[in-house]
Amino acid sequence: MNYKATLSIAALLGGMSIGGSALAGSLQDPVVETPVAAPPVAVPVSGDWTGFYTGLQLGYADVDGDAGLEGDNGIFGFHAGYDYDFGDFVLGGELDYDQADVDLNGGVETLDSVARLKLKGGYDLGNTLIYATAGVARADTSLGDETGPFAGLGITYRVTDRYTIGAEILEHRFEDVGGTAGADVDATTITLRGSLRF
Repeated sequence: MNYKATLSIAALLGGMSIGGSALAGSLQDPVVETPVAAPPVAVPVSGDWTGFYTGLQLGYADVDGDAGLEGDNGIFGFHAGYDYDFGDFVLGGELDYDQADVDLNGGVETLDSVARLKLKGGYDLGNTLIYATAGVARADTSLGDETGPFAGLGITYRVTDRYTIGAEILEHRFEDVGGTAGADVDATTITLRGSLRF
C-alpha cells in the first residue's frame, strides 16, 4: 500500500471516529413532545335574519263573541314568509294558515280555519328576534267567511343557522260574522312555531 492511500484511509477513519463521538457524547436524551389536540372550535350561529322561511305551528284558540259565539280548541297550521335584517331592526311579511275545529254556540256553529296576511317588525338581539305583528285575517266559519284585523307579539330563537323555534300570541276582531248584524267575535290564538330558514 502506498503512502497516499494510507493517509487517505487514516483521514477517513479519523473523521468517522470524531463524528461518532459527537453523536454518542450527548448528555441529554432527545425530547419527544406529545402532540396537543386543539380544542374544538364552536361555529357561531349567525345573527342575520335576512331570508325566506317556512314552518309549522301548533296552538290554541279561544273565541269570545256575541249571540253565544264562543268556544275554544286546539289549532294547527303552517306559515311562510321573508325577513330583512337592517342591523338592529328586522322587517318582514308572512302568510299563515291555521286549521281549527272550534265549536261555537254549543256546537251549533263552528270556526273551521283562519288565514292571515302579516306585517312584522322587530328587534334583532342576535340569536333572538322579538317582534310585533299586525295584518288582516280571514275566518272561515259555518256562518260564512269574515275578514278582520289582528295584532300580536312574537319571539323567535335561532337554534342553528337553518332552524328556529318561537311563540306567538295574536288578538283578532271579526264583526258581523256571516253577515249577521251584531255577531261580533274576538279570538285569541297562542301558537308554538318551528321554522326552516333559507
